[in-house]
Parts: sequence; structure tokens; C-alpha cells
Amino acid sequence: MEKPIEKRAFELLLVVVSVAFIWILLPFFSAIFWGVILALVFMPLQRRLLSLYGGRRNLAAMTNVLICVFIVIIPVTLIAGSLVQEGTSVYQRIRSGDLDIGAYVEQARQALPPSVDGWLESTGMGDLSQLRDRVSEGAAQGSQMLASRALSIGQNTLQFFISLGIMLYLLFFLFRDGVPLGRRIRQAIPLSARYKYQLLNKFITVTRATVKGNIIVAATQGAIGGLAFWGLGIEAPLLWGVIMAFLSLLPAIGAALVWAPVAIYYLLTGNTLDGVILTFVGVVVIGLADNFLRPLLVGKDTKLPDYVVLISTLGGMALFGINGFVIGPLIAALFIAAWDLFSHEKEEDEAGAITELSPISTEPGKTQPLKTQP
Repeated sequence: MEKPIEKRAFELLLVVVSVAFIWILLPFFSAIFWGVILALVFMPLQRRLLSLYGGRRNLAAMTNVLICVFIVIIPVTLIAGSLVQEGTSVYQRIRSGDLDIGAYVEQARQALPPSVDGWLESTGMGDLSQLRDRVSEGAAQGSQMLASRALSIGQNTLQFFISLGIMLYLLFFLFRDGVPLGRRIRQAIPLSARYKYQLLNKFITVTRATVKGNIIVAATQGAIGGLAFWGLGIEAPLLWGVIMAFLSLLPAIGAALVWAPVAIYYLLTGNTLDGVILTFVGVVVIGLADNFLRPLLVGKDTKLPDYVVLISTLGGMALFGINGFVIGPLIAALFIAAWDLFSHEKEEDEAGAITELSPISTEPGKTQPLKTQP
């Protein structure tokens, strides 16, 4: 009786200390999360650096961390700082009345035939005057939210640098000791070798595909859209470019939520050339970038269905914030992989049961089928 009791007590202790450890790490969840994500994405480069440096793990890990800093962290920090400044400036201009979003809607309204007002009224959307007020109110609320986030970032500068330091520190050790650490984790997972291989392989593949593929595609589409807005003289091109990049993470709708209304406004107000240029850039350049880059960077075999990506990304971001665009599709991929394993195992069990119930031999060279009840 002592051994089962000791085993259960140890299992309970294991659960308690694991939950306590996770609870301690929660304040730095984002730093740890992105440290792990960057380690998974740049691990192939770590292997090449190890080979280049003759197996010196510390030098290879430090070089890889510096590469991450120059490729990822510095550009993201510079873009975020410029975005905060631009967003705050837009909010101040809207608040002071220098930038009147409603005036643009009013110009588009005057270019439309009067029948459109009646159609909008019949659909329950109200007339275009109400639509103008709603757009103006939404723009003010959105810019105010961005300005408040900018103030929050400024107030939490110390916390940001602490989290950044933790992420880089963890990233160094994940690069240096990632392979043996991953081996220990695989050994500790209480699943069969088949399950561990399938699920961990799916985890790594989807994580790399989501970060490497989707972020590069989104950054490309946002950069193209921002440059197009800048070339056409549109207010706050960096802000709109970042919003387009953010929306490009969502399939089907994506960056068109930003550039399409602007193109329609140009076409309605008589600025046909700019409207045609923006439409061409949006449909051909931004739209086709996804078709060329995503299969090249992600691969067809690792891509989830678009509707799964859309729902899981929105749900993940609703629950986990900006981290959710990785966590959401990752959970969805593991969900599909786990149920695929379960269904395959069930099919194998059913196939084995059918084999056991195969025709029974009664004479040499002859078989007799089983009789079944009606």
C-alpha cells in the first residue's frame, strides 16, 4: 500500500510545484513566450553557426542573439516608436478639428446619387449623414485608444526594458542549451513516442510557419500599402501601413479594410487616377503578394484552412492580446493534430477488430462466413 500512496503523493507534488512555477512566471509571460518563439524560428540558424564556429555553443548563441536584435528587435522598436508618435499626432489633429474625417465622408456622400440615402435607410443603416457621424466618432475613439496606449507605453518603459532583458537572456540559453532541453522535455511528456513526435512536430512546424510566413507576408503587404499611401500623399502613411500589416494576418478580408474605402473615396470624388492606382496596388500587388509569398515561406502542407486561421486568430487575440495571433492558430493546429491521431487510432482499432472477425476456416482451403443476427 505504501508504493501507490507514495506515487500519488509525488504526482500531487509534481502538479502543485508545476502550477506554482507557472504562476511565478506569469508576470513575464510575453517575454518568455517570444523568447521561445524566436528560439524556434532561429534554431536552424543556430545549427549553421555551430557548424561554422566548430561547435562553440556560447559564441554561436551570442551571435544568434545579436542577429535577432538587429533583424527583429531594433526594427520593431523603431517602427513602434514612430507609430506611437504618428498615432498621437493624428489624435491631436482630430481632437483640434484640423483633421475632419466626417468632411471626407461628406464629400463622398455628395458624389453619390440621392437614391443611395434611401437604400441605406431601407437596410437599417441610416442615411449617409449618420454614417459620417459614426465614422468620425469611430476615428476619434480609435485614435484616442492609440494615444492612451502610447501614454501607457511611456509610463511602463522600465517594465518594457526588464521584459526585453529577460527575453534576450532566455533566448541566449535556449540557443545554447535548446537541443538537450528539448530532449529532456520530450522524455518527460507522459505520452507514447508516436504521439510526442506528431504533436511536437506539429507545434514546431506551425509556430515557425505562423511567425516566419505570416509575419513576413503581413509586413510586406503593410509596407506596400504604406508606401502607396505615402506616394499618394495620404495622412499618416506609417500608421495605415501598420494597420494594414496587422489586418493582413486575417485571411479573406485583410488589408482591403483600409485601402478599399480610400480607393472608393478617390473614385467617388473625381480623383480617378489616384483611385485606379490605389486599386491596382491593393488588388494586384498587395493581394497577389499573399499568393506568392505564403506558399514559399509557409508551404502548402502546413497551412490551416483559411476559416480556421481567421477564427482562431481573432479568438486568440481576444483572449491573449497581440500574442494571440500566434497562440490562436497554434492551439487550432494542435487541436486538429490531436483529433487526427485519435481518429487514426480508432480506425486502426476498428481494422484490427474486423481482422479478428474475418471468415473462420472449417476445412483446409475453405472458409465459412460468420453468421450475423438480423
